[in-house]
Amino acid sequence: MATTTARSNPLSYLTDQLNDLKAKGTHFRLRILDDEQAAVCTFDGKKVINLASNNYLGLTTHPKLREAALEATRKYGVGSGAVRTIAGTMRIHMELEEKIARFKNVEACVVFQSGFAANAGTVSAVLGKEDFIISDQLNHASIIDGARLSRAKILVFEHKNIAQAEERLASIKDQPGKRLLITDGVFSMDGDIGPLPALCDLAEKYGAIMMVDDAHASGVLGRNGRGTIDHFKMHSRVDVQVGTLSKAIGALGGYVCGTRDLIDFLYHRARPFLFSTSHPPSVAATCIAAFDVLENEPERIEKLWENTRFWKRELGLLGFDIGGQTTPASQTPITPIIIGDGKLTMDFSRELFKEGVMGTGIAFPTVPEGKARIRTIMTATHTQDELQQALEVLKRVGKKMGIVN
Repeated sequence: MATTTARSNPLSYLTDQLNDLKAKGTHFRLRILDDEQAAVCTFDGKKVINLASNNYLGLTTHPKLREAALEATRKYGVGSGAVRTIAGTMRIHMELEEKIARFKNVEACVVFQSGFAANAGTVSAVLGKEDFIISDQLNHASIIDGARLSRAKILVFEHKNIAQAEERLASIKDQPGKRLLITDGVFSMDGDIGPLPALCDLAEKYGAIMMVDDAHASGVLGRNGRGTIDHFKMHSRVDVQVGTLSKAIGALGGYVCGTRDLIDFLYHRARPFLFSTSHPPSVAATCIAAFDVLENEPERIEKLWENTRFWKRELGLLGFDIGGQTTPASQTPITPIIIGDGKLTMDFSRELFKEGVMGTGIAFPTVPEGKARIRTIMTATHTQDELQQALEVLKRVGKKMGIVN
């Protein structure tokens, strides 16, 4: 009779790497939200002031969005049942895309399952191995992955360094192939705004496609939250606009806006679009309602910026490094508290949580080594009393841990 020997674990190297993270103090566990995503909510059974959410305008719990989701579920069911190109394009998907296109003042729009899929799917679809991508050093991971998938040659320029971006473009001006110049509209870790006018000038000078990932600008910058293209009045100068439905819009998904031919081409070649089931009708309906709210309740964006100005001023007075010293200065509701050391950052985050403030620590590889931070994000639904209470906790814990004097 054959004997069996114990099989060695071929994934044991993952355990070794996890143990290394634990030794460095940067290992984390997922915190579980017990109730609504809101300015004050309950994680792991503890009520906390939430400074970690992308729910900029508080739309995750807006009554109009709730009702739209329920009504669509009653009318259309819970799922679409197929990918868009086979049997999964519902009328409500087209209504959402048409609404976004009107909102962004472009010919057409296509919705993806996430902002990550929108970026990665678009970059990899429109370029090939004979082409070039000129990309900001701090662009989002989805842009980086899309660039790699495209097999195009990638030329990175230092963050917001226009002169270096031009050097990169000039170095390939006589080479065959297409050029894509790409930037975040708002950079997700530092909260600064991309230098869009100067980049558009470069794109036009060197005949490059201009692409902007506006995920953290959607619902935040521009008229009624139309993003950085509207903020800088760059309409018609940006060829590919990417946005998200998962942050200020309050639901889920990403989208790409541009010419009708661009969108038609993505229907045929963007792999996430071709091989992923389309959004449940409830999500599409929720997003349609969210754009109505952007148009009809501008006071939400005004309140977001009022809270942002207060938070930056008061946080800076406490002596924290909130950007502008070791990182770019934030210009948006994203305000990092730069700690530097990864372990100290994670310890600080845990101590804040114990004191009733949810401020998630972010360390390598999400940010470079030595640039670990607590990323705080304002929302329109935070009250000034809540923010004042959070500031008191930050001050007390920061002093106890030697982060501020």
